[in-house]
Amino acid sequence: MSTASAFRASRAIGAMFFSLMGGIWIVIWSNRSFGSKPIYLTVIAACALLLFGFAWSKYQKNKAALVGNAESPEKKRADSIFNIVNAGQWILILIAGNVLVNIHQKEWVFAAAMFIIGLHFIPLASVFKYPVHYITGTALMVWAVGYSLALPMGPANPIGCLGTGIILWLSAIYGLTVKPFPE
Repeated sequence: MSTASAFRASRAIGAMFFSLMGGIWIVIWSNRSFGSKPIYLTVIAACALLLFGFAWSKYQKNKAALVGNAESPEKKRADSIFNIVNAGQWILILIAGNVLVNIHQKEWVFAAAMFIIGLHFIPLASVFKYPVHYITGTALMVWAVGYSLALPMGPANPIGCLGTGIILWLSAIYGLTVKPFPE
């Protein structure tokens, strides 16, 4: 199997995660904007599952190449760095959330989480040799700051969650549809 197939399998794994996480952000937006209306939740879940299914099918077609690379030193190093960066992201989100709540700025918790999630993509772009993560990460960070400062209600505006979900879904779609590089 080719390196391109392994790359496609890896992108599909990312897209599966982005489809679910994007859906969660959009559900938060929907609940904060309209309440827990079953029709909205059903449409959002259907979109997330459709994107997840598309990613799953891409993964299934290319997983043999990824499994073949699983024992390489480069893959082990990338996985180790990913785990450290991901753990650091969640620790920072928990710390930021607790600090913001304790200083009576809880409306900034979502924006801070969005910014930290975006920030975590920056080292991963290099680790996974996937420059699109620079765009996704930058878009999330700019969005977190931009909507918080520009929109009515500031960081409490639920549209922040919608934008975050859309950015993640667009990143997933891009990763699944754009050819990574010539074989």
